[in-house]
Amino acid sequence: MENNNWSFKPSDLYTIPNLLTYLRFILVAPFMYFFLQQNYIAAALCIGFSGLSDCFDGLLARKLNQVTSLGKILDPIADKVTLFTVALCMLIYIPSLLPLLAILMFKEVTMLFCGMILLIKKITPPPAKWYGKFATVVFYFSVVTIIFLKAVFNYESPVLIITLFVLTAVVMVFALIKYAIIFFQLIKEKKK
Repeated sequence: MENNNWSFKPSDLYTIPNLLTYLRFILVAPFMYFFLQQNYIAAALCIGFSGLSDCFDGLLARKLNQVTSLGKILDPIADKVTLFTVALCMLIYIPSLLPLLAILMFKEVTMLFCGMILLIKKITPPPAKWYGKFATVVFYFSVVTIIFLKAVFNYESPVLIITLFVLTAVVMVFALIKYAIIFFQLIKEKKK
């Protein structure tokens, strides 16, 4: 289990994976604009591209040996900013999703809070695990599917929407439990 102090180098700012993470931050604004303007195709493209960059930043970081402490911190923050924005837009679009989106928000706020505790204790947050990335992929898939069906076919199915978000919530709660186990292991190791 990794338990080292975190530090930044100026060169960390310009790694390819970190540049992809910055792109995800940038894509939040156009996604929200297009979604609220009911330009669902452009919104789906923004969120789809954001999702792809999220999948590839970690892969490239390992492949190019560019895993950085900065990336470990910025990646989950970019995930949360994107998720909060999408959740807000979906709530405006479908207010009945509030209970499911509340579960997603609880998971993200809890993980952000735990990440801050690790940083305060000078523990490097662990890199994203497969179950965390899978939860993010399921979330992006659900949102893109809903937006795509609305944009291209003008099709809305409350049953499909709720099914996709229930699936997303289950996967995210699973990821939260797995990350909680790692969090408590890191805290325990730090105390030794």
